[in-house]
Amino acid sequence: MKVVIVGGVAGGMSAATRLRRLRESAEIVVLERGDHVSFANCGLPYYLGGVIQKREALLLQTPESLAERFRLDVRVRHEVVALDPVGRSVTVRDLDSGREYVESFDELVLSTGAAAIVPPLPGVERALVLRDVADVDRVAEALGGARSAVVVGAGFIGVEMAENLVRRQVSTTVVERGTQVLAPMDVEMAAPVAAEMREHGVRLELGAELTRVDADSVTLSDRRVIPADLVVMAIGVRPESALAREAGLEIGSGGGIVVDERLRTSAPHIYAVGDVVEKRDAVSGQSMLVPLANAANRQGRLVADVIAGLPAIDPPAQATAILGVFDLTAATTGWSEKRLRAAGRPFRVLHSHPFAHAGYYPDARAMSVKLLVDPATDEILGAQAVGGDGVDKRIDVLATAMAGGIPASRLMDLELAYAPQFGSAKDPVNMLGYMADNLRTGAIRTVQWHEIDDMIATGAHAVDVRSPEEFAAGSIPGARNLPLDELRDRAGEIPAGPVLVFCQVGQRGNTATRLLTQLGRDAINLDGGYRTWRDATAAVR
Repeated sequence: MKVVIVGGVAGGMSAATRLRRLRESAEIVVLERGDHVSFANCGLPYYLGGVIQKREALLLQTPESLAERFRLDVRVRHEVVALDPVGRSVTVRDLDSGREYVESFDELVLSTGAAAIVPPLPGVERALVLRDVADVDRVAEALGGARSAVVVGAGFIGVEMAENLVRRQVSTTVVERGTQVLAPMDVEMAAPVAAEMREHGVRLELGAELTRVDADSVTLSDRRVIPADLVVMAIGVRPESALAREAGLEIGSGGGIVVDERLRTSAPHIYAVGDVVEKRDAVSGQSMLVPLANAANRQGRLVADVIAGLPAIDPPAQATAILGVFDLTAATTGWSEKRLRAAGRPFRVLHSHPFAHAGYYPDARAMSVKLLVDPATDEILGAQAVGGDGVDKRIDVLATAMAGGIPASRLMDLELAYAPQFGSAKDPVNMLGYMADNLRTGAIRTVQWHEIDDMIATGAHAVDVRSPEEFAAGSIPGARNLPLDELRDRAGEIPAGPVLVFCQVGQRGNTATRLLTQLGRDAINLDGGYRTWRDATAAVR
């Protein structure tokens, strides 16, 4: 059996090495257009920022090491320029010599990845992207002597790039067409990330677009000019599916190659993996693009199993992702509230602001967690978390629960490791389960931060149950302060009508709401409390 793999890095090399472990007799040829077949692309920004100090640390394997250990025929700087599905062959161009030749195959794996999107703007040829080692070399060279930089795009790569430019003491501006950073997250969850970036000197130009790139500056849509010795484009990627398209393979609406659950394309004996394929969404079941390294690695392994005749199935994708930005961590899995709202799908929202570990243990730091739940089935639809230590742990537990089909209310039953330096006896994930169960059973009702203006306008009375000191430091306009410990005796001070209750993060508000409900009042708790309202309203002003 002869297997040709087009493209290396995550998907292609995972397929090649896994297949060798399964089939020692197979002939395996890897054709890679670039200079490097195996490198740590997620580490590129951190090399530029000096966190990773040696360039060699980014290079994981070479053609020589792969040949020695796995007996792989790896050819770098060899570009596949044509594909013949019927004749089972590819036309290959040696980029060094210019020679073209035909390579036959029994089975073919396309792992051509995705390319950075660069809009056709005047002067944009000066802008750089960050996808491979050659790109990082170009950016590193341009950084020499650079005092100012503009990063276009505030997605995960753009935010990471901005952080690392600041580490190099480069004055950095991020230009983002949308009104927030990190578009996959909801506005109130992304707000702390924006605040963290500004606190460390990053200038954010949100709701702005680039119109031109000049020799040492860029111009925005409102005609403002921003200094830019260096310009980095990070507005997204598109699948490198031209080869498959020209060969007549089925291409999806997002521009990626269509594959089935066994990663087979529309042509027999041809498979595709990684950023170039459209994956099945875990929430909707529809096609989606997920340009993430873990998905590509997983698919590379799976396609080798399929070729070897093993019963492998590609699971649906949740698009679980995480990044660090200065002293903050932000993570997400599944769908966001705005995506659910746009799709018209019913959902229930839970906000929580727990400490990462026991509050009495030193250096306890609060995080913000958001859970999105199907109100009819209690299914977890998505989750987001922002904070310091412990964000990665919680998002991974929630992603695992989502993949395993654990209902939201049953999160309270998970037996998670506990010691005061690592968590709480009631872990933040368990607390989400308690909250979900209260909402599922109707034990309590909540209102979201963006709904309270309408509530107050229609006659609800806002009651802040925090301490007088907290109230004096800032509250929702028009609210009256009735501290929780005094509420039982002072409930009669609340005028007749619905009562909107809130505290700092929602916990005291829950107790107050239960108390007022048992006193016969129509009370509802502000989900996530004043902190969620404050972060969200500050972001949307």
